[in-house]
Amino acid sequence: MINNLREAIKFSPDNIPLRLHLAQTLKQYSYFSEAAEEYKNVLKRSSDHDGAKLGLAECMYEEGQYSTALVIAEELLGAKKPAGAAHLLYARLLVKERDRPRAADHYRKALEINPELSDPELDEMLKVPNFAEDIDIGAGEGTVHVERPRVNFSQVGGMEKVKDEVRMKIIHPLTHRELYEAYGKKIGGGILLYGPPGCGKTHLARATAGEVKAGFITVGIHDVLDMYIGQSESKLHGIFEVARAQRPTVLFFDEVDALGASRTDMRQSAGRHLINQFLAELDGMSSDNDGLLILAATNTPWHLDSAFRRPGRFDRIIFVPPPDEPARAEIFRIRLTGKPTLDIDFGKIAAKTKDFSGADIQNTIDHAIEEKLKASFKTGIPEPLTTRDLLNAAALVKPSTREWFNTARNYALYSNESGIYDDILQYLNLK
Repeated sequence: MINNLREAIKFSPDNIPLRLHLAQTLKQYSYFSEAAEEYKNVLKRSSDHDGAKLGLAECMYEEGQYSTALVIAEELLGAKKPAGAAHLLYARLLVKERDRPRAADHYRKALEINPELSDPELDEMLKVPNFAEDIDIGAGEGTVHVERPRVNFSQVGGMEKVKDEVRMKIIHPLTHRELYEAYGKKIGGGILLYGPPGCGKTHLARATAGEVKAGFITVGIHDVLDMYIGQSESKLHGIFEVARAQRPTVLFFDEVDALGASRTDMRQSAGRHLINQFLAELDGMSSDNDGLLILAATNTPWHLDSAFRRPGRFDRIIFVPPPDEPARAEIFRIRLTGKPTLDIDFGKIAAKTKDFSGADIQNTIDHAIEEKLKASFKTGIPEPLTTRDLLNAAALVKPSTREWFNTARNYALYSNESGIYDDILQYLNLK
């Protein structure tokens, strides 16, 4: 494989993804000196390539050239958002320098960024616990999974208006607690996200938890509903109690309309009892919800019981539209990070993917990768994705958001007495 990659580079010496792939392969098989040369070749062509700098520093470390590795690592840590792997390497280098307190600090930062960087040797040597591990906690007869998300807003393309709303309602109260307490504002509350499917509502909720390093509990209909009378309410109460015990926690209800459908449409009392329990938990009637951050998402807000929209419950209702053109370019950029690419014109691709949701964008990338894989199977060489590959793939994908807007338009025009759907009308240029 290494020989094949070298032959390919002879025909394409300036192909940076191909050179990086060769360098990473050499490093993987402990050919550190040769890998270092390839990383240097990449840096000759792209002097600010952080991935190549990190790879070179890691090779220098393995070769015992600690001083050189230290200089490169310090340069990487001077970046705006250093990679977790850069902190990990710096921690190892500081251990060699016998500076264990600083090594422990950087190792802790590496784990906060990416818990998968856990190193058993450093764990034993520095005694730094991994605070970002997921856990399962018993709740009645079941368990609740508390996740420690590894994503934050930097991995969410676009959505700036929505992010600002979430910051004001959820993030700032935690990071500026004293200001909110001065005005008697509680730390917590609820936000309802609605919009077409596949536009990143769940991803945004998970990134919110990652942004404030909070626990994240996602709740679906299967986590609550039970065939026995009273058990659904008990399960829901247990989930809220676990969330309160782990504060700060983001409690996220996906497809919340399945649990909180309008009571006027229900024929059975069991569904009404569950909704009443849900409303009581949101109100914190028997428990304090301070520090409990509640997010919910729905594709059909018109089916949600209106009682959920009262103050103190989901008092912020935010429309999450399909990403606009700059956001689509950013989503393509984020989702292609780490994949072999060559001179991608993100603006051109974004212009050709109008009305695409985040899911449609991922579908486009998957189509393009599948075509590249077919070619790679024949040559044995991973060829980089190009702008043309992605444009060809985009032509095969139909925007999934248009059908949703056909339905939403009728509700926005004819069932909008409270103005809740004004954002839809503005998006469709009907207001």
